[in-house]
Amino acid sequence: MDDLVRTLGTRNDDKTNTFTARLLLLLESRPLLEKEIYSEVISEVIAAYWEDYEGHETEFVPTFLINDILRLWRTFCVNYEGRTKKTTETDDQKANRKLKNYKLKHSRLLTCYSALVYLMAVMAEQGTVSRDDATHMVSLSPTECLQWLKSQTKFEALSSQVDKIVSLYNTFLEITDSPKNKLIEMFKGPDKSQESFKTAKEFGDQIYQLLCSMGKDNKVFRILIV
Repeated sequence: MDDLVRTLGTRNDDKTNTFTARLLLLLESRPLLEKEIYSEVISEVIAAYWEDYEGHETEFVPTFLINDILRLWRTFCVNYEGRTKKTTETDDQKANRKLKNYKLKHSRLLTCYSALVYLMAVMAEQGTVSRDDATHMVSLSPTECLQWLKSQTKFEALSSQVDKIVSLYNTFLEITDSPKNKLIEMFKGPDKSQESFKTAKEFGDQIYQLLCSMGKDNKVFRILIV
């Protein structure tokens, strides 16, 4: 567990796989046992990202964490390309590759960007993001982060956008709940998979539009772009 903090920001972070482990711990983990130890680890990891918080309590932007979340998303995308690119593939292998892409554009995207939405919202409401805010984010699932946004007075007007995203994600969950062989058949041939990727594109577009709607004069949004 100490490695999750010790390797933070070092070149060993990727090599030892602590980078992915640490980010997934923050973004989509739940304790199965030893909840007190789990809470201690979460607290230590967040403290490492909030090292510069003292003295900037009223204006702290968690730039380090934001950049790591963005890096995780890019890593997912790069790993997908690296693991699935083959010169020759059977029809089943091609379909399985498309299925992985479909899941990447839904579940992995939501894992990363729901957290960024949360951080943007807190920044807009408070002008800063505290350790307690981060701890609360960790306690929420990706879809709960989106639902939480609807409870924030500043973003009540975005409720319909959030509902659309959640609805699209529910459709994704219903589809991927099918047996693996059925899913493989669904992604065989361009015609059968075209509709699925159309909805995947719409899901990404909706996330983008939500970020843009929240982004005006938001320091977190600025970091996402440049």
